[in-house]
Formats: sequence, structure tokens, C-alpha cells
Amino acid sequence: MYYYSLNEYLQKTFGEKVYKISLDGGMTCPNRDGTLDTRGCIFCSRGGSGEFAASRTLTVTEQLEQAKERIRSKTDCRKFIAYFQPFTNTYAPVVYLKSIFEEATAPEDIAALSIATRPDCLGDDVLALLGELNAVKPVWVELGLQTIHPETAAYIRRGYELSVYDRAAERLRNAGIQVITHVILGLPGESREMMLETVRYAGERSDGIKLQLLHVLRDTDLYEDYKRQAFHVMSLEEYAELLCDCVEALPKQVVIHRLTGDGDKRLLVAPLWSGDKKRVLNTIRREFERRNVVQGNKFEKNQK
Repeated sequence: MYYYSLNEYLQKTFGEKVYKISLDGGMTCPNRDGTLDTRGCIFCSRGGSGEFAASRTLTVTEQLEQAKERIRSKTDCRKFIAYFQPFTNTYAPVVYLKSIFEEATAPEDIAALSIATRPDCLGDDVLALLGELNAVKPVWVELGLQTIHPETAAYIRRGYELSVYDRAAERLRNAGIQVITHVILGLPGESREMMLETVRYAGERSDGIKLQLLHVLRDTDLYEDYKRQAFHVMSLEEYAELLCDCVEALPKQVVIHRLTGDGDKRLLVAPLWSGDKKRVLNTIRREFERRNVVQGNKFEKNQK
């Protein structure tokens, strides 16, 4: 099996190491502001999965500079990806989106723009803007699919049909914009084969994929179900084995942007093993070696 890592892709594309900087564009989500719901997705924290982003009280330029200073204190990295992460980052008037995206990509050392969003928040005006930006610097759009199964989608309160994802991915790729799909492994009620069906489906419609372990975070509705022992939480060994199956299921050209993820340790309830990143990555590495997963580059040291 071949594992096409993000590090390998970045080296091939930009010729050197590139670091991603998480930015907060100050947006919310239709699943929180009452348009679809007010509770958010069942697993989503109050920070909208942006616990590692800079403060939204800072300008985009200030957020970039703070992050660059931190990174440069540890490495000689010269190129960065501006990543709008928390909540839904196309859920705002296009005039505002244009201003913050152009501000983020203006510095010469910003190599690409990555935007996390929902597939139901990509109107014609937003797609036109993304096309304009992509003509200047590469634009990646990260779509939160999580699962293709309607029962699970309803349970997690995703709020859109699978056809909406299909259409968004198709339109983005037709416009020359890279699509990175987020998939959550370990959602309640899903079997191993159901998860692999989602991975295969996303792999056929994406340029890249993020495989995310389900985190149970305090103060979420998922946490309430966890306390009732309503679902199984995978062991580290189970997760490592599943990842190998996922890699095998993906087309070789799909870039794997993430094999796991970091939950905020102040909020993390389960699985607690996920908080020991060194142990997690070593276990995944050993399982990959056991299963003869061939990597074009050395194993990812940073899966954030």
C-alpha cells in the first residue's frame, strides 16, 4: 500500500517544508445561528473546532505574524499556508470574505489558502471569489462531510444531504480548486465497513482527505450520549488497524492531510489515549510497518 502524505505533497509542490497557520475569521455556522439549528453538530465544541486558532479579536495580519513568530522560534520554515479553521469560513458576505482572504494571502511567504467550510455554504458568488483567488495562489477548500450514511448524518445534526456535498465538490474541482474532505472515524452506530464506504466515496471526489478520530469533548451533546455508554469508543490498536484499511481504500493520488487529530486536552473526555500524541503516532507507524504501507516520504511527525 502507498501512503501519499501531506509532507510529500508539499515538498513536491513548493520545494520545501510548509507550515499551516490556523486563523479565525470571526464567523459562525448555520447550524448555530438558528438558520438550521442552534446546537451545532453533536460533536462540535463551543469553539467550533478552532481551539488551536489565534484569537478572533486580532486582525488576520496580526494572527499571521504571531503564528510565524512561534514557528520561526522552533524552525527555519520560510513558507506557510493560511488556514481559516473555526466554524464555517464561507458563511459571511462575499465582500467580507474577499477582504480577509486577500489579507491572508497578501504576504509573499503565504504559499496557499485553505478554507474549512460546509458544502451548503458555497453560493455562486463565493465560488466566483474562490476562483479569482485561486488564479493568484492555490486555494484549498476543506469540506466537512464526516459520513455518507444518512442515519449517522441525522444523528450528528450535519444539516445537509449527501447530494449537496457531491455538487459542491464537483463545482470546486471543475473550477480548479482543490477539495479536501473531512471524515470522522468512530461515529456512533457505524461499523468498520460503513466507515470504509465513506472513505472510498470521499476519495473518489477529493484531492485530499483528513481522517479524524472521533473525540468526545466536554459540554457537547455527544458527551451526554457517552456518559450513557451509548456507543463504543475505539482503542488505539483498533484505530491504527482501521487507518491502514482506509489508506488501502483510497486512490493513490489522494493526499492524506491527517491521520488523526488533537482534541483540546482541557475538554477531551475520550478516548484519553488520543492525548498522548507520541504514543499514537508510534502505534500507527508500527501498524503501517506491519501492514507494509509504503510511504514516499518519512512518516508524518505533525498531523495537526
